[in-house]
Amino acid sequence: MSRLPAITGWHWIKQGFALFRKQPAILTMLLFATLLMSLTLATIPFLGQILTMVLIPSFSMAIMQACNLIGQDQPVAPGVLLTGFRPPALARLCKLGLIYLLISIVLGLIPAFMISPEFIKQMSVPLAQRGTLQISPADMQVVLLAGLLQGAALLLMCFAPALAYWQQMKPGKATFYSVFGIFGAIRPFALMLMAWVAMFVGASLVVGMVLGKSKGGQIAILWLMLQFVLLLQCAIFAAYRQIFGDPSLLQKEAALK
Repeated sequence: MSRLPAITGWHWIKQGFALFRKQPAILTMLLFATLLMSLTLATIPFLGQILTMVLIPSFSMAIMQACNLIGQDQPVAPGVLLTGFRPPALARLCKLGLIYLLISIVLGLIPAFMISPEFIKQMSVPLAQRGTLQISPADMQVVLLAGLLQGAALLLMCFAPALAYWQQMKPGKATFYSVFGIFGAIRPFALMLMAWVAMFVGASLVVGMVLGKSKGGQIAILWLMLQFVLLLQCAIFAAYRQIFGDPSLLQKEAALK
């Protein structure tokens, strides 16, 4: 993999936007469907949150495969939602999900040893009975750090589902190459994320100035947030395509064998 200039991150944003603009309705539907499935699974007692974490790679492949089809100017059918749930890829993706789960547990233990008992006691009280929270700056810093670490871990793993699905890598190998791919293109990724955040903040400010704090404004901000999540996922696909190769070419090569 050649060293990519930082401006490549901006090109990924533009390519991601071009993909999103071609079929925004189906991409939005896929995002809502995966969110609904995740929230439904999470309601299952005891196992719900574990199942949701294990199936994150399978859920993420729906958007990735949709981007792959859009990049080839092909229509995207609702059935693409099941991309990551079909054998034999499902087994690899679920094993990858176990790695997600393990990382989440490890990162979740870090704040548990650093947060004060008073904060944990407040969080254990039902929301309706909490009243005014008294959170110390140190506890808030730990919570923010934990959130940043979780976000960084998900970002470092963002290529792993695609590598396990399209290149049929084993979970450990897919994780290694995903992390290696991110660090190998750290400058473009940093610029991509900064541009994405700046665009979202700018768009949110405009919506806030136009609609204010009304219920319509809150709905518009939520909708905007979901659209920017899709934009980031499309940009990540553009990054994957440049770093690891176009998955459509792999499929064509496999068909010729």
